[in-house]
Amino acid sequence: MSLLDFARGPAFHVAILIFVFGVVWRLVGVFLLRRNRDLSPARAGHLLEGGMRAILMRSLPPHELEKHIVFQHASGYGWHIAYFAAFLLFGPHMPFIRQFLGFTWPTLPNTWCLALAAIALALLIVLLLRRIVNPVLKRITSVDDYISSVVTMLPLITGIAANAHVQLFGVRYEELLALHVLSVCALLIWFPFGKLMHLFLAFPARFQAGVLLQRKGVEA
Repeated sequence: MSLLDFARGPAFHVAILIFVFGVVWRLVGVFLLRRNRDLSPARAGHLLEGGMRAILMRSLPPHELEKHIVFQHASGYGWHIAYFAAFLLFGPHMPFIRQFLGFTWPTLPNTWCLALAAIALALLIVLLLRRIVNPVLKRITSVDDYISSVVTMLPLITGIAANAHVQLFGVRYEELLALHVLSVCALLIWFPFGKLMHLFLAFPARFQAGVLLQRKGVEA
């Protein structure tokens, strides 16, 4: 069995199983958390409205802090959009997507997707370096942040190299493609157990906070 066969076969299947099990385990754990019963009457109705408003408002920087975090906010949205666009709109990814969903959609030209991948990678590197050199960010950064940054960047690095047919240290295209798939496996395996899980938890958490605040008569 070649490295590429191993990456596409056993490694990827195991990574998917760990990803699915881990995500379900985390979500079930969150929904089963014991919550104290609120004995006070609700001071405001329309709890759903409060939850949806919190999702919207907490996705934007607070007005008081906006001028201080504009780069962090803009670069965060920038790399997320570029990252997912490069993955979901890249033609060579369509067979993989069809395998799981059974259908595909129109794609962007490969050069556009590679440019988006390069933008996402550049922003991730800048944000990682900023964590390292900024005294405040360095203090609040955990090992989880570094691991999550690295496993997020690896698919971009290996994907760009493989698509460009670049030989790194004598590594052939097939081996680069295998490394690309293995980097995706690493991302899937780490995803449920690190901060990347915020992809599934961020909006529910904001919604819940909005509902609780609305119940107390406070706007999120």
